[in-house]
Amino acid sequence: MQELYDAPLAPLTTFRLGGPATRLVTADTDAEVIAAVREADDAGTPLLLIGGGSNLVIGDKGFAGTALRIATRGFRLDGTALELAAGEVWSDAVARTVEAGLAGVECLAGIPGSAGATPIQNVGAYGQEVSATVTEVVAYDRRSRETVTLTNADCAFSYRHSRFKAEPERFVVLRVRFALEDAGGLSAPLKYAETARALGVEAGGRVPLATARETVLRLRAGKGMVLDAEDHDTWSAGSFFTNPVLTDEEFAAFRARVDERLGADVEPPAFPAGEGPEGEGRIKTSAAWLIDKAGFTKGYGTGPARISTKHTLALTNRGGATTEDLLALAREVVAGVYEAFGVTLVNEPVTVGVEL
Repeated sequence: MQELYDAPLAPLTTFRLGGPATRLVTADTDAEVIAAVREADDAGTPLLLIGGGSNLVIGDKGFAGTALRIATRGFRLDGTALELAAGEVWSDAVARTVEAGLAGVECLAGIPGSAGATPIQNVGAYGQEVSATVTEVVAYDRRSRETVTLTNADCAFSYRHSRFKAEPERFVVLRVRFALEDAGGLSAPLKYAETARALGVEAGGRVPLATARETVLRLRAGKGMVLDAEDHDTWSAGSFFTNPVLTDEEFAAFRARVDERLGADVEPPAFPAGEGPEGEGRIKTSAAWLIDKAGFTKGYGTGPARISTKHTLALTNRGGATTEDLLALAREVVAGVYEAFGVTLVNEPVTVGVEL
């Protein structure tokens, strides 16, 4: 276990933003993670957990407490059962499952961050979510002060949400277990229309695993969603806003605003919001579409924080930005979308020491 004081946190985030932590601890084993958490809890010290740093917006003043960087490693396959340590690099783990000929997470290729973060956000992209394959999450329960194993049902997954996100001060993810599929080297059925079109198959079709992964990586790279230190479009948290989930009444009001602003012949995106209490009977629309139609096009902005030149859903640090620069842009986008369509965008990244 390593310790640093007055430690810069910006280099540990994909935004490359934020001030220092009073203390930074790097833990390489589950035992070290638990020991560091217990030490902070016993002392009443604020605790910030950091994995890959791809979903964090840290304030310019930094974090007055202990930042715990989870750097545990472990990739274990037993047939189609996969167990990942929380600190495993997610994109590398996906590549290894594809090499092993196992389907279920291949469309989640290229997503930055660590394996331990995936159940917290119920990470998803291109028609897959980890909730479809996660069987168990091993976590340290700060309330009971013991290690617990939560089943998929215990995790209470919904769109970009979970029990871990609902109780952010309680659980520290240590390991994540998945049930993958041996489909003879083929992908899981493709659910996302853009992916299916790019692969020249119908929705529901299967393609070779490696082809699916490579296609997703290409699609993501075209939107600046694959990390590249030389490309400021990837100095971001990926999608900064979640897709709004609306009731029928809210969607009707939204549709009326679309008709008024853009014309009755314009059809706003509308998708089923999914199963579970957060999605049942609701309609999901596209945050990227809302942002663009409200006038915030690719590359919008004049300062060091701007909208990506490749995707309207990503806010980026063009170099030399501060967290306040980023938040000012985010607030401008939220206000503009609300004024245009009456829909409130919600940030996807976790904010530390600041609020949108």
